[in-house]
Amino acid sequence: MDSISDNDRSNLVAYWSVPLNDGVYTIEFEHGTTTGRRVLRVNGEEILRREWMFKLVGNERFNIGKQAAKCELHVDPLPYFAFSYSLTVDGKSLEKFTEQQNKAMRSWGVLVEGERYRIVLEKQTLDVWLNGQKEEVEHVFTHDGSEINFQLGEAKASIRAVGAVKKEGVIYQLYINDELHEDEPETAE
Repeated sequence: MDSISDNDRSNLVAYWSVPLNDGVYTIEFEHGTTTGRRVLRVNGEEILRREWMFKLVGNERFNIGKQAAKCELHVDPLPYFAFSYSLTVDGKSLEKFTEQQNKAMRSWGVLVEGERYRIVLEKQTLDVWLNGQKEEVEHVFTHDGSEINFQLGEAKASIRAVGAVKKEGVIYQLYINDELHEDEPETAE
C-alpha cells in the first residue's frame, strides 16, 4: 500500500510509538466517523484501509517488526458519539508493554564516523541489535564483569556489564573505541 503525505491525514485520531528490538515503530490511525473509513499506518506506510464501514467500533489486528509483535487496535464507544482508541501489543496495554521492554532492553542512539546507529541490548539473551539487525558479537569475561564486543563500521564497540554499587542489578555501559558513551539511553516514550 502507499505512503501518504501529511496533507491527507485530516482524520488522524491516534498515534503511538512501540519499542521493539529492531526499532521504534510509529503507528497512526485515521477514523472517519461520518464515512466509517479506517486507515492504519506503520512507520508512514499504509497497511490497512477500509472504506464505508457501518460498524464504527471494533478491533483491528496486525503484526509489526521482525519479531512479528501482535498488535490490536481497539475502537470503543464513548457517550455523545465519541470514541476511545487504545493499542495492545502481545496481549498487554501499550503502557505495560513499553514498561516491560524498557526493563528487558537497553538502547543507545549514537553517531559514529558520520553514521547514525541504534544499538539495542536484550538483557535476558545478551543479544545485540544494530539498526534492526541482530549482530554477531564476542562475549568476554573481565575482572569486574563482562563485555560484549562488536563493530560499528570501523569503530570498536563494547557493552560492559558491571554490578551496581548501591543497588541490585547490572549496569550496562557503551564504549566506542574504549571511550564511554555518556549520552542518556533511548527511551520509548
